[in-house]
Amino acid sequence: MLLDGDEWQAMFRDFHTQAWRLETLPQYLMPQEAEEIQAFKDGKRIDPHAYTSTYTDRIKRQLAEGKANGRVHVLTRPLSEYLRFEFARYYEPHATAGEDIRILDVTDRVNPLAGIQDFWMFDRSTVVLMNYEPDGRQISRELHESDPAPFIEYQRIAVAESVPFREYVSG
Repeated sequence: MLLDGDEWQAMFRDFHTQAWRLETLPQYLMPQEAEEIQAFKDGKRIDPHAYTSTYTDRIKRQLAEGKANGRVHVLTRPLSEYLRFEFARYYEPHATAGEDIRILDVTDRVNPLAGIQDFWMFDRSTVVLMNYEPDGRQISRELHESDPAPFIEYQRIAVAESVPFREYVSG
């Protein structure tokens, strides 16, 4: 079953304990980001502390309600231009809001999650597969209707093998 619109938004609104994501691509091409990315490429500085959005507001509210939001991004160096943009524009303010963002850098090591595609997992029971073109354009979001156990294990590996975002960027 493909998810979009209200069904997709309900995943973020209705989870009970945790929304968690695995990201594996060096870029995500979202049409609504095109102008900001181009400005970043042209040298415009991003002030991550001036950024607020419904996403950061939701993270803060859910954290106060005892709900966790997190992600691990698997990447290699050098960072793509998109990842440098994403770190400044999204990761820093999202981490400030309370999202547990972690980085799994596989530049000089074997990727323990090689071949695993992007996904969201809600309450360690509902998995949504994120389908992308090789260039990072989203194709669809698909409800995984089988056992979530492999994805729980992917999450365990990703968290165990990664470092917190702020530790990664400061080191």
